[in-house]
Amino acid sequence: MLSGFPFLRQDFLASVVVFLVAVPLCVGVAVASGVPAELGLVTGIVGGLVTGLMPGSSLQVSGPAAGLTVIVFEAVDEFGVGALGVIVFMAGLLQLAMGWLRIGRWFRAISVSVVEGMLCGIGLVIIAGQIYAAAGLRAPATGLGKITGLPKAFADMLGDTAAMVSFLVGAGTVAVVVLWKRAPGRVRSVPGALAAVALATAATAVLELPVATVQVEGLLGVVQPPGAEAFGLLAGPALWGTVVAFALIASAESLFSAAAVDRLHGGPRTQYNKEMVAQGAGNTVCGLLGALPMTAVIVRSSANVAAGARTRASRVLHGVWLLLFAAAMPWALALIPVPALAGVLVHAGWKLIPFRQIASLWNGHRGEALILVVTAVSIVVVNMFEGVLIGLGLAVAKTAWEASHLRTELVDKGAGLVQVRLSGNATFLRLPKILDSLEALPQDRPVELDLSGLHHLDHACRTALEHWAERHSATGTEPVRVTAAGKPATART
Repeated sequence: MLSGFPFLRQDFLASVVVFLVAVPLCVGVAVASGVPAELGLVTGIVGGLVTGLMPGSSLQVSGPAAGLTVIVFEAVDEFGVGALGVIVFMAGLLQLAMGWLRIGRWFRAISVSVVEGMLCGIGLVIIAGQIYAAAGLRAPATGLGKITGLPKAFADMLGDTAAMVSFLVGAGTVAVVVLWKRAPGRVRSVPGALAAVALATAATAVLELPVATVQVEGLLGVVQPPGAEAFGLLAGPALWGTVVAFALIASAESLFSAAAVDRLHGGPRTQYNKEMVAQGAGNTVCGLLGALPMTAVIVRSSANVAAGARTRASRVLHGVWLLLFAAAMPWALALIPVPALAGVLVHAGWKLIPFRQIASLWNGHRGEALILVVTAVSIVVVNMFEGVLIGLGLAVAKTAWEASHLRTELVDKGAGLVQVRLSGNATFLRLPKILDSLEALPQDRPVELDLSGLHHLDHACRTALEHWAERHSATGTEPVRVTAAGKPATART
């Protein structure tokens, strides 16, 4: 083994495994996003050859992600495929700026419940949408429409032999992916998704099943840099919301994936700001090529670690294999049944739904579980970007409410003295409760206000307490006495 490349063998073998995992996912994500299949491979190639070469997270692998299919499909449907390059390009520049401004590390402060809810909502929409794709039916435009329309879709399948055959190919693909983990060890060395697609392709060809296959245009034919007309869309505000959504969601997914990958290996830890720059560079190049946006993909990354990768060479080599495959074997794509790719994405969408986390949060932190569910439902009912914003707003509101936890006690000290003890955090959110308790005190008894148990007293509460003490002192029998932290009860407010 060459001394300059001590881990070449491990990285080479890992790159082959990642390549085999990436091929069906790249193609499937592209088809589900409403763009040519080759664009998914282009993004995977850039993820390997551009982002893979840059510092940040050494073992994380980037490419088109199932988590972005919903928002990409909506963007293509609204602005057209020609505008996709501009959106991805500007999102990449925004990621570069956030990385250079050292904002990457702040993504670790995003509520985990919001991220899990985002993935859950995406998973539900992907599953519902790909059921239509598996049957060769046209899916409704909205996430809610996809889910509520499923009963009618199944009824339509029962009356259409071709649709039922197509759906069964997709269902069989899901079954193979799920059951592949129980296969013998040597067989299991082939990734389940690749095996499932290969078996579905063979069965479709041998049995001459009437199912749709991937439409192939050729790698050079689909690479279309955005023109002046596409950049002209930036003059309007509509496109910018999608740009921001791409940048924020892709960044959050990539950096949370990096945190997860770090837990899988004992090598160098992720440098979050550098990883943000690497993702931004990759998306900038993808935008110039008119390709799909990229994120770090946990499926490929975990496969990379499990296969024994030791350095970033494995992810760079996986990009080389994707390039060779796209250039030398484009005809192979035309053999792949669309319902097989739909089945792969149904399985990917199912894995995005955090069933264990929901159950764990419900048992221990029901407020967090509520945030997760609300975020997921909002994404299904409204859209991706607004759903995440709703989840973030709810998380901030919950944190603010918990941070303002306050306990009020009334203690009879004898000799007519009433002591009011406040402990915790006195913020304006708890001001109505504080004033209700104080204003209910009798005017004819001396009052001691004990503030020594407060961790925080904001300006609004301090001002309100001072005004109440002045009024009570003016009408009561004795001035109000106040005890602050470490001070005796002798001061008058």
